[in-house]
Amino acid sequence: MLDIKFIRENKDIVAAAIKNKKRDINLDILFHLHDKKKTLSQKIDEVNRQRNEAAKKRDVIAGSDLKKEVEKIQSESTAVDKEFLALMMKIPNIHSPDTPVGEDENQNKVIRTWGEKPVFSFAPKDHLELGTNLGIIDTETAAKITGSRFSYIKGDLAMLQFALIQHCLKKLTNAGELEKIAKAANVEIPMTPFIPVLPPVFVKPAVQNRMARFLTPEEHYMFPDDDLMLVGSAEHTLGPIHMDSIIEEKNLPIRYVGYSSAFRREAGSHGKDIKGIIRQHQFDKLEMETFCLPENSMQEQDFLVAIQESILQDLGLPYQVVMVCTGDMGFPDYRQIDIETWMPGQNKYRETHSADLTASFQSRRLNTRVRRNDGKIEPVHMNDATAIALGRIHVAILENFQEADGSIRIPKVLVPYIGKDKIE
Repeated sequence: MLDIKFIRENKDIVAAAIKNKKRDINLDILFHLHDKKKTLSQKIDEVNRQRNEAAKKRDVIAGSDLKKEVEKIQSESTAVDKEFLALMMKIPNIHSPDTPVGEDENQNKVIRTWGEKPVFSFAPKDHLELGTNLGIIDTETAAKITGSRFSYIKGDLAMLQFALIQHCLKKLTNAGELEKIAKAANVEIPMTPFIPVLPPVFVKPAVQNRMARFLTPEEHYMFPDDDLMLVGSAEHTLGPIHMDSIIEEKNLPIRYVGYSSAFRREAGSHGKDIKGIIRQHQFDKLEMETFCLPENSMQEQDFLVAIQESILQDLGLPYQVVMVCTGDMGFPDYRQIDIETWMPGQNKYRETHSADLTASFQSRRLNTRVRRNDGKIEPVHMNDATAIALGRIHVAILENFQEADGSIRIPKVLVPYIGKDKIE
């Protein structure tokens, strides 16, 4: 949530963000409600002053009348407060100056690429054919038992998943490794290692709302009777971990890496990626969530992207880094950077990683603050980013490292974890 003082002082910037993020909000109505709030608050203060005077004079009749008057004003004030807050919650975050203005993903901007796309001496297969033939992906049985967009990940591919997790955790918890990544990316921020977390996969809708992530039944699995919903990412329960609390400046940055299953209805993807494991209702992710000082948050995001690139380079997977445009970026995002990995079976780059800088937008809603060394208290800045999205990375590995006989070369960095160099 943006600060009302900021909105008033930067109306043009906020109005542009509303337009560029394809929202429809009348800021003049917001300002009218804010002014009315202040007027009613002043009236309440004045009537309470008069009540105090009446009490001193022991004027019971006047005191009773004034009590009724203040209750009436308070009722009106509560209604205005509710209307004001509801409108405030609909205003998206502003976007960074370097975010491209555009309608959709077609206006996203590629800022760099890495690696060479593999050249095959045979017609490459897609991941589902490869995985089915090797007995490591089974969507047919999952469809009978659970339904479409679910799968069994089996054998060596399951081993590959745990190898990926171990490799990423080893990197993210090692200060020396992180320092190398930061230095290569020209990032100068404290190199506090990540704290591994196994977070809950359920979250209260009210908390998810404070995270500024939408709650429609079309997007999430909701359980109204329990006042719970399944998370779409570990970020949804990592982000609120310091909700309604104050962090001392000396303790920042705080970095978490959480591993959990993620659940999404994918209601808006009819006909897209029906086959295979690119777009599933359930998949696993290793997610990074960080809390830092406002002056460091842009570098923090650059650092997270550098970590993502380091992981993909370890695996030898070609990719491109993309600056996401206003029409495609998330509601709470100030700056969003995606990484798309090359998928030979799709003959195109597909998104595998996202890094979202929300600045103080989420922390203001979550009431997560930092106490500066001089005693000043202000919202922290928050970042979240994919470390590894299992499912899509499986697809990239299977399709990029396939051999003519249908076997799969295991990335060298993962061989020690698995004890073999090929899936066959």
